Amino acid sequence: MRLLALYAIATLIALALETTIPYWLPIGMLAPNLVLILAVDLGMKHHGALGAMMAFAMGYAIDSFSGTHLGLNAFMLTLIYLIAYALSRYLISTSTAIGVVVVFIGAILTGLANSIGSAGLDVGPGTAGLMPRLALQGAISALFTPLVFAIMGWGKRMVGLRTRSVRE
Repeated sequence: MRLLALYAIATLIALALETTIPYWLPIGMLAPNLVLILAVDLGMKHHGALGAMMAFAMGYAIDSFSGTHLGLNAFMLTLIYLIAYALSRYLISTSTAIGVVVVFIGAILTGLANSIGSAGLDVGPGTAGLMPRLALQGAISALFTPLVFAIMGWGKRMVGLRTRSVRE
């Protein structure tokens, strides 16, 4: 229950930051995908059905706030959760470096899915022009990954959660 409350509060804060900071500052696409980072942290360190349901709920919350196609971000965050889970199990590691790579790839995949979904599944030659922008957004999200992981680790210790590792 403490894990659910911690990630629910962190998701609300991340959504508030993601939706308001671009209006305060002219950063546009340079805003990191903080909820994606939370889903990767969840996938790497908290395995089980509760983690998958929380990733789905986090994606559904993004869909509710952003007004995109309902269910697309829920699917993508659940997929990224599963990728992070599988990688942490396969590599037997929950290191931050693996999380950075998964966030980078996940941000690109999520941005591509949202772009294709908003274009009405019209994949044309203009899609190639999206890749530099998506790579930049993925790199910025990856830069924020160690900070978000550290904040979530601190939050877990504060609420009395024992951080599990795959190596245990």
